[in-house]
Amino acid sequence: MLSRTADHLFWLSRYIERAENTARMLDIAYQTSLQPQSQDEAAQTWRSQLSISELDALYAKGYDKADSRSVMQFMVADENNLSSIFCCLRAARENARAVRGALTTEVWETMNQTWLEFRKLLKGDWQRDPGTLFEWVKYRSHLSRGVTVGTMLQDEAFHFIRIGSFLERADNTARLLDVKFHRDPSSQTQGETDSARDFYYWSAVLRSVSGFEIYRKVYSNVIQPEKVAELLILRPDMPRSLSHCITRMVANLKRVANAQSAETLRQAGRLEASLAFGRIDEILDTGLHPFLEDFLVKVGGLGQGISRDFLV
Repeated sequence: MLSRTADHLFWLSRYIERAENTARMLDIAYQTSLQPQSQDEAAQTWRSQLSISELDALYAKGYDKADSRSVMQFMVADENNLSSIFCCLRAARENARAVRGALTTEVWETMNQTWLEFRKLLKGDWQRDPGTLFEWVKYRSHLSRGVTVGTMLQDEAFHFIRIGSFLERADNTARLLDVKFHRDPSSQTQGETDSARDFYYWSAVLRSVSGFEIYRKVYSNVIQPEKVAELLILRPDMPRSLSHCITRMVANLKRVANAQSAETLRQAGRLEASLAFGRIDEILDTGLHPFLEDFLVKVGGLGQGISRDFLV
């Protein structure tokens, strides 16, 4: 496969996944903002969305304060923010168009229709009910993945799409978990009180990753931050956990491995093993935030390695 084709396939899946995960993070902030809280707490909630995505500086160039309306406009519809849902869906559609011949008709039509419908939604007053928009973005991402798995030949093109999806999902799940630290840097997960606010916050986190029912099934008890962290980090059977994402990414990476990708595959295997044999008590003893920061650095390194070994 041409490296340029692999590059387009890799990034179209990453952009679709990034749009979905941006919607998931904003949905947490929106649900949290509906709870009783002070103005400072509300502003911190929205600032955390910018911090975790490393967009503080760019946001400050165009907006005066961090409130719900401004941050959602920036993260959903701002054309100057390349990580906004608008830019992600546009980039995914452009990458899909560039490799139209490598995709099935169903995959292309799904990508194209998603972009066209999203533009229409933005012309309405979507901020009156942003939760509905976020659910629509998640649904279209699910649809894109389902059509890809259900209609594409599982060749190199398919594997590069899956590598991009799982790498981006791992990155965003880690950032979503780390939002709590950015909201309240003085708090440590293992020391959280069982307050109503924390209960609703972690419930929102679980619902945002479609994990609320899964948590109840696995743990059969009240929501505890350390159990949420274990579910989203170490459980290999949780579709959005770090362990599951890295395991699936490594499996697809092995299918396209070449002579120059040995080091990237080795680093990916080390990260997979650390999650497969990790323990949540050890992670919490060293600190959840440092662990997630280190994980994001390693995922970023894997992305660079994949680009170096396979892409343009």
